[in-house]
Amino acid sequence: MFDIITFGSATWDIALNLPKAKIKKEVNLIVDKGILFNLGSKIDISNINTNFGGGGINTATTFALQGFKTAYCGAIGKDIGGRETLNYLKEKKIDTSLVKSTDEKKTNTSIIMIPPNKDRTILVYRGASECLHQSDIKWKKFTSKWFYLAPLSGKLSLLTEEILIFAKKKGIKTAVNLGSTQLSFSKAKIQQILDKTNVLILNMEEASILTKTNYNNEKKIIENIRKIFKGIAVITDGEYGVSVIHKDKLYKATSKKVIPVDTTGAGDAFSSAFISALIRKNDDIEYAIRLGITNAKKCLTEMGSTNGLLSRKENKLAEKENISIKVLNL
Repeated sequence: MFDIITFGSATWDIALNLPKAKIKKEVNLIVDKGILFNLGSKIDISNINTNFGGGGINTATTFALQGFKTAYCGAIGKDIGGRETLNYLKEKKIDTSLVKSTDEKKTNTSIIMIPPNKDRTILVYRGASECLHQSDIKWKKFTSKWFYLAPLSGKLSLLTEEILIFAKKKGIKTAVNLGSTQLSFSKAKIQQILDKTNVLILNMEEASILTKTNYNNEKKIIENIRKIFKGIAVITDGEYGVSVIHKDKLYKATSKKVIPVDTTGAGDAFSSAFISALIRKNDDIEYAIRLGITNAKKCLTEMGSTNGLLSRKENKLAEKENISIKVLNL
């Protein structure tokens, strides 16, 4: 019996600190700017970091550090990225019996380009994660108190409802972070997913898409989520904090901003620590928010999405963190 099983991608992250890069304005780009390199040239970089990431791995790491018996279910390639991912999971005492190794595709890989004082740009290869099929899942091994579904993209997203149906049948609690692929499902299919979910986790953009509401109209987004979802709903909004809807209460939390070393994985760090607190203290929403924010802020202090995370021994830091929480009636 596991305390929690996570589902989602496993990614080999390679972060490159670029030298002074030329940023060119270009009206045909979505953000009007791009990084410019000389074609055919060699570009010296000042530093390189390799880390493990992906929603399934990021969240499993927090759960393991929090002392829970944790397993990860996903697919990796039979390559160096896959071998190193397995070694990492074993090192963190995360069970690997539900991991599929495949030669269909290479392990998911992200190349993160970080110019000085500029937003990062990420080249993403979505590889082996999509090779996990329904026939690969040995349901008899899925004895757990909780399931955590990180965003399941591409073909992997088709397993979302199957996993939740199984959880509902077995009385397993579920936390679901819906991603862009899942949000493109039909209205009826999304509602079926929501009806089988205990904790719904979204960022503000995802909440806007789900409710078909203007991104800036937070009040309306919250009203619309309440109409379609009856469990605990979490909406993160980066440096602007987090909102949690629980029963007839709205919890709004903010914290002192930090200058991030790396923003990768901060959302996963919040969500997994939030769920960790719920597992340990049931419906103590304020404690869950505090632990989530503290874990996310620690994640921001180091490169990589699985570094700097809270261990259970460090949970008292959440009590000292300067976090403001307002509780409003709905």
